[in-house]
Amino acid sequence: MGGMDKFIRFMLGMVGGLLVYYSVITGPWSYILLTAVAVLFLTSITGFCPLYGALGISSYKRRPDIHQ
Repeated sequence: MGGMDKFIRFMLGMVGGLLVYYSVITGPWSYILLTAVAVLFLTSITGFCPLYGALGISSYKRRPDIHQ
């Protein structure tokens, strides 16, 4: 997972968490959003997204190998 992908996931998690914290989202939707926030934080911290693995997607840009 690339650095920009991690940053976007972290920021989306922050926004979602703040929406629940300031009671913009309430009731059952707040629990659903908090679950999504937890997944976003977990994947941004670990650098691994199971959905990316299942779909074969990679946002990590590898540098070219200079020792060929």
